[in-house]
Amino acid sequence: MLAGLAAAIAYYFLWNNPIGGVWLILLKGAGVGFLALYAWRRASGPDAIILGVVLAVSALADMALELSIEVGGAIFALSHLVAVVLYLRNRRERTVWSQRMLALALLIGTPAISYLLSGRMDIALYGCTLGLMAAAAWMSRFPRYRVGIGAVLYVLSDWLIFSGFGAFDLGLLPDALVWPLYFAGQLMIATGVVQTLLWDAGQGERPTK
Repeated sequence: MLAGLAAAIAYYFLWNNPIGGVWLILLKGAGVGFLALYAWRRASGPDAIILGVVLAVSALADMALELSIEVGGAIFALSHLVAVVLYLRNRRERTVWSQRMLALALLIGTPAISYLLSGRMDIALYGCTLGLMAAAAWMSRFPRYRVGIGAVLYVLSDWLIFSGFGAFDLGLLPDALVWPLYFAGQLMIATGVVQTLLWDAGQGERPTK
């Protein structure tokens, strides 16, 4: 986890550095890639394997995005669908109406706002997988203050990217915030799921709600 954090911080400060090329692509993928290794080493069982796959595919998408936004987006969509499998395997037994309404807002609002920001139907379709992932995360048994909010940060990060395709000029905000929001979201998701799985195995602290 610390290696992933170090790689993510390094990439944030070097993303527009002349080193560029393959080294920068590998550094970018290392951030979430190390989180995948963290998930596989810290927890065990089918859910830990699925989480590791989600993170590993996301790391691959991070690298592919540097070469082609279409290919990177398609790989990210795949990672979202795999994440949905994880969250549906771990549905929360009891939910209140406000939680269900927020999940519905994420499901519907994510692709809608993605389209409004970008004006592109392909991005709206990608937003459907993103919204499905975020809604499923929010309704899962994993801690909302970690996994749920992490998924929301993920959505916000992508919205900042989509704003660059449309008429919304946010200045330097996307460059400054996209990567921190994205990696923070992935880190919160990874640690929140792992904490829950460790508790299930009789290890670690009880996860918060």
